Amino acid sequence: MRPARGFTLIEVLVALTLVAVALGAGMRAAGALTDNAERFQLMSAAQWCAENQLVELRLSRQFPGVGESRFECQQLGRSLQGRLQVQATPNPNFRRVDAVVGSGEHASLLTLSTIVGRF
Repeated sequence: MRPARGFTLIEVLVALTLVAVALGAGMRAAGALTDNAERFQLMSAAQWCAENQLVELRLSRQFPGVGESRFECQQLGRSLQGRLQVQATPNPNFRRVDAVVGSGEHASLLTLSTIVGRF
């Protein structure tokens, strides 16, 4: 008699289980990378939007009044909404300006602050 060659059914099932676990882990890692890339794109767009508003405020060369104003901008094909919050400081020649940017799903994605002086 010759000994039987090949794999048993249990060995094949164990191998298939290991392959399924490895593929599941790979799919989860790929999904996490996709989510992180989308989040990075959204945060980059929000930062560019906030920076543009603060630069525009500086280039206007006008001392901003205390209060809040709203703005909208388009970056990377996304529509973002934001608020410019101007606050007084202890020195009357300076104002603190916060640019708060959000999207439809997120009320506040990013807050960027600066100090604007009297020109």
